[in-house]
Amino acid sequence: MRLRPYIADRDFDIIKYWITDERTHALWCGERAEYPLSRGSFDFFLREIGANNGDTPFVAVNDFGRPMGFFCISVSVETNEAMLKFVVVDPIRRGKGVGREMLTLAVKYAFEIAGADAVKLCVFSVNAPAIRCYESAGFVELTTDVGAFDFGIEKWDRCHMIKRKQMTEDNRQS
Repeated sequence: MRLRPYIADRDFDIIKYWITDERTHALWCGERAEYPLSRGSFDFFLREIGANNGDTPFVAVNDFGRPMGFFCISVSVETNEAMLKFVVVDPIRRGKGVGREMLTLAVKYAFEIAGADAVKLCVFSVNAPAIRCYESAGFVELTTDVGAFDFGIEKWDRCHMIKRKQMTEDNRQS
């Protein structure tokens, strides 16, 4: 697996099929992007979060260059922390270690290329498979916002998770 920048002309027509229903969409982006995804609205969304937050979209690709996962990352110069957002893996590859491998590469990018001291992300507490994936990649819970998001009649908690560079360095020394 390798990471490369997201290229709309090559990647959108593959990624759009990964978000198959409104619940998956809400779990993925908290309804910040339009559902169903269209090329125009997704391009606009990515430009907007890039301009506002410095988010850069990436894809994780297999040895043949086919996307297996997608995420955005930004680094705050004030806190020197990276933020992973909009993490999604091809549904046929979920539960097979692809997400963990992609996150490991994203964290490596954040620490070694971007020079961040920590990587954060948010996940809804009802998304147990994603939480397990993040934990398997070394993320730990930082805080939880109770009832932060409404989906239909449900209220979802938002869990903030973190992986600190120091935690990674300590693990190498053990």
